[in-house]
Amino acid sequence: MLKEYTNVLYWIAMAAMLVWFAYSKGWIFSNFSSINAKHAMHLLQNDDNLTVLDVRTIEEYKEGHLRDATLIPVQALSQNLGMLKQDKNKKILVYCATGNRSVTASRILKENGFTPINIKGGIYNLKHAGVEIIK
Repeated sequence: MLKEYTNVLYWIAMAAMLVWFAYSKGWIFSNFSSINAKHAMHLLQNDDNLTVLDVRTIEEYKEGHLRDATLIPVQALSQNLGMLKQDKNKKILVYCATGNRSVTASRILKENGFTPINIKGGIYNLKHAGVEIIK
């Protein structure tokens, strides 16, 4: 009986971890759009109604960022939404290093009335797609 109970708890824990992982990646329960780097590149070149938001650290930003990107580290985003207030009617293209922090940022933005678009794979995928990086 104890072994069966332990097995059930194990599988419940595994399922919970899987759901958490999928949620943190924005694969489930996301109320915002996520696009790949090629699509992001197209938007950057062709959409004038777009704000670019970098949610990495200051150090990461200094190593290289997208042209005209606004830096608000994800940890400070909730307290600094006023920096984006004039952009509530614009789509906000959100990126980080690999796409994890930008999911968190996109959720924060959506909850506060913005229209975020998360870039899957972050600046890592953008670099590989050929997007110009500014230092």
